[in-house]
Amino acid sequence: MSDFTVYLTGLGIGLSLIVAIGAQNAFVLRQGLRGSHVLPVVLTCALSDAVLIVVGVTSFARIAAWLPMIDPVMRYGGAAFLVWYGARNLRSALTSDAALWIEGAAPAEPLRPVLLTAVALTWLNPHVYLDTVVLLGTISTQYAGQQAAFAAGAVSGSFLFFFALGYGAGWLRPLFAQPRAWRILEGVIALVMWAIALKLVLSV
Repeated sequence: MSDFTVYLTGLGIGLSLIVAIGAQNAFVLRQGLRGSHVLPVVLTCALSDAVLIVVGVTSFARIAAWLPMIDPVMRYGGAAFLVWYGARNLRSALTSDAALWIEGAAPAEPLRPVLLTAVALTWLNPHVYLDTVVLLGTISTQYAGQQAAFAAGAVSGSFLFFFALGYGAGWLRPLFAQPRAWRILEGVIALVMWAIALKLVLSV
């Protein structure tokens, strides 16, 4: 099998794992709709995924052996963060009367807390580790000597998805120019966060 074929395999598998609605994706969509710090957010998420993919392809088995407590720590820590973040979104859904996006308006959110949230939603989410480190790491073992091509494909898929999600969200801005649409989105994001948190706590 050629390196390019393995690259395309990594690209396809990487995209298939990342497209599911999750905490990280919901946040990127929200920032894209707001037009707020889109480039730093998508770069943070994509680069974080790239690091985790490389770690998974090169040494995921050793990490699990060295840190047997990482699973419960990440599971409950991530669940707690998602519960808090979901509550914040629900509060916004119930109290906000502002439109999601006003053409020409400057971003209302400071960059630092936005990036910290993006980092937390990535690195405190056990599902991210499952998809990038464990699943992609396991699959890559099928391509002995071509893991680099597989990893490059998966990393490309991550960059492609996050940039498409962050900047493609602009097409939906006219719809979310109404306060009602913004409140509904915040409410949906809150439910997504809580559903993921519940799944983390109940998972065996």
